[in-house]
Amino acid sequence: MDLQRLATTLEASLDPTQNKQAETVLLQEQKKAGFSLLLLRIVASDTYGSTARLASALYFKNFIRRSWTDENGNYKLPQQEVVSIKQELIGLMINVPANIQYQLGDAVGVIADSDFWRRWDTLVDDLVSRLTPDNARINNGVLQVAHSIFKRWRPLYRSDELFTEVNHVLGKFGDPFVQLLSNTDQFIERNGDDRSALSQYFSTMNLLMKLLYDLSVQDLPPIFEDNMQSLTSLLHKYLIYDNSLLHSDDDSESGPLEFVKSGIFEVLGLYAQKYEDAFGPFVEQFVGSSWNLLTTTGLEPKNDILVSKALQFLTSVTRLSQHAQTFNNEDTMAQVIERVVLPNLSLRDSDMEMFEDEPIEFIRRDLEGSDSDTRRRAATDFLQQLLAQFQKLVTDIVLRYVNHYLSEYSRNPSANWKSKDTAVYLYSSIAAKGAVTTSQGVKSVNELVNIIDFFQANVAADLVSGSDVEPILKVDAIKYLYMFRSQITREQWRDAFPLVVKHLGSPDYVVYTYAAIALERVLALTDQSKQSVINPADVIPLSAQLLEHLFQLMTRNSEPAKLQENEFLMRCVMRVLIVIRDGVLPITDSVLANFTKITQIISVNPANPRFYYYHFEALGAFIRFAAPLQHERLENGFYPVFLNILENDVQEFIPYVFQLFAALLEANIEANPRGGLTNYYASLVLPILSPPLWLSRGNIPALVRLLSSLMTRGAPQIAENRQLEPILGIFQTLIINKVNEIYGFELLESIMANFAPSIIEPYFVPILQLLFTRLQNSKTEAFSSRFVRFYHLISSRIDSGLGADWFIKYANQVQEGLYVQLYLSIILPDTQKLARPLDRKIAVISLCKTLTDSVAFAEKYKKGWGYTCETLLKLLENPPMIASTDDTIADQDVDDMSFGVGFTQLQTIKRPARDFSPGVTDVKSWVGQELQSANAEQGGKIKSFAEDRLAHSPQALQVLSTYMSR
Repeated sequence: MDLQRLATTLEASLDPTQNKQAETVLLQEQKKAGFSLLLLRIVASDTYGSTARLASALYFKNFIRRSWTDENGNYKLPQQEVVSIKQELIGLMINVPANIQYQLGDAVGVIADSDFWRRWDTLVDDLVSRLTPDNARINNGVLQVAHSIFKRWRPLYRSDELFTEVNHVLGKFGDPFVQLLSNTDQFIERNGDDRSALSQYFSTMNLLMKLLYDLSVQDLPPIFEDNMQSLTSLLHKYLIYDNSLLHSDDDSESGPLEFVKSGIFEVLGLYAQKYEDAFGPFVEQFVGSSWNLLTTTGLEPKNDILVSKALQFLTSVTRLSQHAQTFNNEDTMAQVIERVVLPNLSLRDSDMEMFEDEPIEFIRRDLEGSDSDTRRRAATDFLQQLLAQFQKLVTDIVLRYVNHYLSEYSRNPSANWKSKDTAVYLYSSIAAKGAVTTSQGVKSVNELVNIIDFFQANVAADLVSGSDVEPILKVDAIKYLYMFRSQITREQWRDAFPLVVKHLGSPDYVVYTYAAIALERVLALTDQSKQSVINPADVIPLSAQLLEHLFQLMTRNSEPAKLQENEFLMRCVMRVLIVIRDGVLPITDSVLANFTKITQIISVNPANPRFYYYHFEALGAFIRFAAPLQHERLENGFYPVFLNILENDVQEFIPYVFQLFAALLEANIEANPRGGLTNYYASLVLPILSPPLWLSRGNIPALVRLLSSLMTRGAPQIAENRQLEPILGIFQTLIINKVNEIYGFELLESIMANFAPSIIEPYFVPILQLLFTRLQNSKTEAFSSRFVRFYHLISSRIDSGLGADWFIKYANQVQEGLYVQLYLSIILPDTQKLARPLDRKIAVISLCKTLTDSVAFAEKYKKGWGYTCETLLKLLENPPMIASTDDTIADQDVDDMSFGVGFTQLQTIKRPARDFSPGVTDVKSWVGQELQSANAEQGGKIKSFAEDRLAHSPQALQVLSTYMSR
């Protein structure tokens, strides 16, 4: 394909009406050698237009993520292509526009994760060589590349390898960095009246601040520590710097001054937290400057980041008791609260504009933990840190202001409602101690206040009153309950719960959404004995109306992107279904109709990963509790919708759909344990064996589960249709790959558990050859553990025609005598390492069956019989305790998840670990019974073997005798 056609195709990949077709073409083109270099040529040329160049940069970034290295760190691209990318990428990134630069920067970061610094040891020299004395544009490009690489250090834990990398960088980059910092300062001085030049040099200074943080984040570099006086002088200079030419004309957008000062505060916060010894003597001047900045900076949104970073710095300083003492008197503390905290806690006009015009954005910023860069969050954190240091002083002062604002409100509620908002927010801030948790909200409260009394006296009325209450005050009241939900008793919730439910009917978007948020969290809340605070029996009578109303709120606008805007509503649907469990059965038809409608709409354009994650979790809960009794109804309702997703290759949804198909089939098996595959499921077998489906790592876990369920139900049909060989081909592909080996074993275990030995036998030697090759050439601990478990599965299934002798027969066909070597060097030693109770249980059963039923161990491997017995007794010293089935659904925090990367497990239909011997519960008793029964049936042979083969270990013989005499 020529460059022009490729550029056109890339541009089409950004168009929702053409992207599927374009992606198909690009997937074919990317298989050709040199494809990545063609992308870079398009990026580099002005000929193709900004959209095509951006599309090419985006595709290059994603291509590098997929195709740079395999799981072993080996290059997947030809060596010459790798070399060419490294040679071209840095120079190209320096010269392209900023929006393209960011995309290429991400690609550089991916390459650096793999190669820097040992396989790309020329990179820092290359960057340093490109720095210029006075060309800000080029320098900014170089610094952007450097930041793309060095910012990787920010979240990493300390290690010798990491420090070696950091020192490698500092040895080459440290001096030029310090010199550029000084040069940039001088150029800013010289160009104070040149808007264009000043703007460019401030962009340089902004990048230098980011890099100063990057280079300092793991440890304080000696070059900075040795120059701390001059470094802090420069930071202070630009913290108080002002120039009208850099003022932003747009009050809603931060400008160069705000960005540089915000970056300085980030560095100061880091230094205050980590490097007190070196930075401590300079702290006071920055505290004073922060105070001046916070008391003189306006409330415009353009200053939000700067103010929040300044408050975060003061919070860091306040954690240090010697610096916190600055605030330890009533006059100073009152001034801090009045002039710094209160102005940044109070609602502004811009906040109310967002409340009305962008309500979902208002909610996301306002929610606990999600608004770390807002003024309110930063001011709250600062206040709470002051509270941690001086609890009584801060509480007394804040309560005076709370009463003042409540008094203002009471004088004229309609005009002064913002005063009440400030009062409630301020009170909540000092009432909460410690972190606010996702599961329980506030876990510890300030003992100097009474949250229930305050709620009843000042907040509850806003929940009870009608439309005359300002919507923001209703939100405050709901949020108060939401925050302090674990501090409210079950009896108190019995009164409050209906009030929260009532507000789902509010016409105001933020009010009904906050009601859904609070409702979902309190329904998930349990007490210390793990009992639900809200009795499910109280929810079931409301559930039909509740769910229908939530569905109506979501589908008011059926445009795909708009429908899935509000993930909080869908999360509430999910929670209601989890709580009512089989209480959904009477309303199955309406819930099914709503789910199929929503799935059809959002599959056109999956736009919000959080929404559709909760959507599919809710579907999973529905299937889990309704399908066992109504599986045909659900199968018929969901089949066409799910099939449409597969046919249209909606990649975001496919891993979820396979999980749901598997859950439906498992419910069908539970309801009807006998019988083969219905046409509904038989029609799925051939499509899911299609190799392209298995190329996506995100599909593999769900496909393995579905295929395993299909084999459980339909092994005879699959064998008859000659579909076992393609399944074994998939197993081979999975087992040779370290990333997917666990799924290879899951598939193989399902094959062994469901097909008759006569069907498996023709393939078993090649299967063992694959496994033995991995054990010999690239064994991992995980692989070895799963192999041992696989062996024990076969060894334990004598009743199914398998067993140790069956395995021995085929192992020795691979190589005569191989079994003994394998058994003594891997199977017995690694059996002791098995950690999971079910794995240890199957090992106990396997070893016991070997002692009682194996002809080879009775007649040929006499020493092996003794070793097996000793291993069994060691396992029984700490017998596996198989927990009773826990029907609790784990509460997954969506913010901890990485959507679009790998596989997202649906918790509502998570498959429990498979127990191949559910009838065995007390393994010690079972072993005793097996040994006694076998000994009796075989005329005392087991006892005789023990006396002979354990003669070297009287202690083991005595323990075994104890089991046999029970």
